[in-house]
Amino acid sequence: MKRCEWANKSELERSYHDHEWGVAIHDDRSLFEFLILEGAQAGLSWSTVLKKRDGYRKAFADFDARKISQFTPDDVSRLLANPEIIRNRLKINAAIQNAIAFLQVQEQFGSFDHYIWQFVHGIPIRNSWEKMTDIPTSTPESEAMSKDLKKRGFKFVGTTICYAFMQAVGMVNDHVVSCFRYEELKK
Repeated sequence: MKRCEWANKSELERSYHDHEWGVAIHDDRSLFEFLILEGAQAGLSWSTVLKKRDGYRKAFADFDARKISQFTPDDVSRLLANPEIIRNRLKINAAIQNAIAFLQVQEQFGSFDHYIWQFVHGIPIRNSWEKMTDIPTSTPESEAMSKDLKKRGFKFVGTTICYAFMQAVGMVNDHVVSCFRYEELKK
């Protein structure tokens, strides 16, 4: 079975590629999880984040934005000592700030899903890349998303992070055309 080449490095990446990457997500908790995890990836590999995903779920209250928004300096200290997550103060503080901003977006738009999917007009973008090197690291849509998220107080949401988020949550299908998932997700 032919896959996007990045997915052949480990069983964890293969499973993520085959079952999650590029699948349209409309659940607010899951969208929030990917927003936090993509921000945590900044400067690191996605495989590093995948290995720590369960640790993140435990440490960050299963990505319950309401609970995270109330984390205290003691919680930050606890997280900085937790080897199951990426122990970076800026990224931890960003997760807390993003939980606050996330709740504000939910209140204003009714759901984060309704807000975030507007950047692709509610419909996944279907690309037709021949090789991985054809795939961009940002697009006008990810630039617009980044700008608007920053305006709303979100952190670690640059245009490259936003594009990776869009790929992860199925706002864009960036499986190469020879990958078996390309056609599956196209349906």
